[in-house]
Amino acid sequence: MTSVVTLVGNPRGGSRTRIAAVAAAEAIGERIGHDGSHEVVDLSALGPQLLAPGPSAGVEVALELVTGADVLVVASPTYKGTYTGLLKAFLDRLPPAALTGVAALPVLVMGDPRHALAVEVHLRPLLVELGAHVPTPGLALLERELPDLGEVLARWTGRVAPQVAAALGERTGIRLREGAGT
Repeated sequence: MTSVVTLVGNPRGGSRTRIAAVAAAEAIGERIGHDGSHEVVDLSALGPQLLAPGPSAGVEVALELVTGADVLVVASPTYKGTYTGLLKAFLDRLPPAALTGVAALPVLVMGDPRHALAVEVHLRPLLVELGAHVPTPGLALLERELPDLGEVLARWTGRVAPQVAAALGERTGIRLREGAGT
């Protein structure tokens, strides 16, 4: 069974980033025929543990979930033109090539369209550096688009689902759900 995990790098719990990221994970899961549950790693609950000098059981479980995912939606609000330091602190705990075999989908929520390239210029290369297969385009989601999230996600998943299914199919035999690419 394919595992879909959402990683949320917003320092505030219950954020719009989390809502958008979970919706994106569910939408891509539906497009690729994933019928299982979706795990969510919300870094807002792990912030202090990420910066503590010693190991943390919560962080270790989160790292296992992320590295064990078949599909990983990585979401962050856009601060200063890039993803949050909280997300970076978490991803820095992963060893080289830790995401090999994972189809990772970058999602940035932003207030200004001038930050739209950050998804491809900053977050995508970080995920590739960790070994993930990252179909393009990532999702640059403007805050003003949140009321129309379903429509935005339908267009985006229509573009990336075939790439995700192809990447997963090479490893697991998964195929795109009939009619899902239209």
